[in-house]
Amino acid sequence: MTEAQPDRSTGAKTVPVAPKTMTAIVQDKYGEAGDVLRLEEIERPEIGDDEVLLRVRAAGVDRGVRHVMAGLPYPVRLAGYGIRAPKNRVRGLDVAGDVVAVGRKVTRLHVGDEVFGIAAGSFAEYAAAQESKLAPKPVNLTFAQAAAIPVSALTALQGLRDRGKVVAGHRVLIIGASGGVGSFAVQIAKAFGAVVTGVCRTSKADTVRSIGADHVIDYLAEDFADGRQRYDVILDTGGHRSLTDMRRALAPRGTLVIVGSETGGRWLGGTDRQIRAMVLSPFLRQKMGTFVSSENAADLLELTELIESGKVVPVVGRTYPLSETAAAIDDLSNGHARGKIVVTV
Repeated sequence: MTEAQPDRSTGAKTVPVAPKTMTAIVQDKYGEAGDVLRLEEIERPEIGDDEVLLRVRAAGVDRGVRHVMAGLPYPVRLAGYGIRAPKNRVRGLDVAGDVVAVGRKVTRLHVGDEVFGIAAGSFAEYAAAQESKLAPKPVNLTFAQAAAIPVSALTALQGLRDRGKVVAGHRVLIIGASGGVGSFAVQIAKAFGAVVTGVCRTSKADTVRSIGADHVIDYLAEDFADGRQRYDVILDTGGHRSLTDMRRALAPRGTLVIVGSETGGRWLGGTDRQIRAMVLSPFLRQKMGTFVSSENAADLLELTELIESGKVVPVVGRTYPLSETAAAIDDLSNGHARGKIVVTV
């Protein structure tokens, strides 16, 4: 492992040697944020040969973090996170920060680089991350903005590009257009040349218009599935409408991509609709399904191009200090946030 040493030469950029301990948000049991998360001094993570150690500057908050924290729905625990208690005590995936040490097989990143991507346990002063899941931080973004990108923007990009096959001229509907994934999806679909309609609540309509949506539907006042308008691609980031309703809004050969649905169920938590969509899809002209996003540097670099060209701008709804991570997760859970919530370290 190569670790940074202080450089006192004139004008040189210095990166301090990482201490052996760090402050982090930890949990030892599943439950709600206020009950299970606490600030604690713990050992700094060690890194493997293909990993780097990051000094965390900011960390994004996404719904996956909340699911793992709560251990719900129950299949989350069976996926390797721990049956009775979480194996990894520190939550957090989205990260932006400085490289302070590199493993011996790391070749693309160097000590002192400012990066963003996916890390293991980013609600902490330091986090370990695989080189393959990091990319240089976009030059026109703050650390907080960069930390808002990885999980949500990768999901939006891959859902539209790989699953939806969005091209110029497509009519695209984004359900949950003001949220973390949705706010990126609106902008990415526009960058692809689509005509974009965003679905959100009344109070967030101006935000969705400001990021480029051609049309905005207030779901409290209008039904997007009334059959009057049909879409080539629907990206559903958190709705609960039946598949019958969704098909009514799809073009005859349209594609429905479901990337979120929060029902609170302890066993399926909304994934039952995704399962039914995948089962039905082979028998229909319309395509319906879901996917698991890929955490990779190549797509982070594609997002960087969109961001540095000004086509995509992260929407950061609110930032919290590390000590208030529990409040940040609760803010996400109540559904009132615009864009992405970020924890600053």
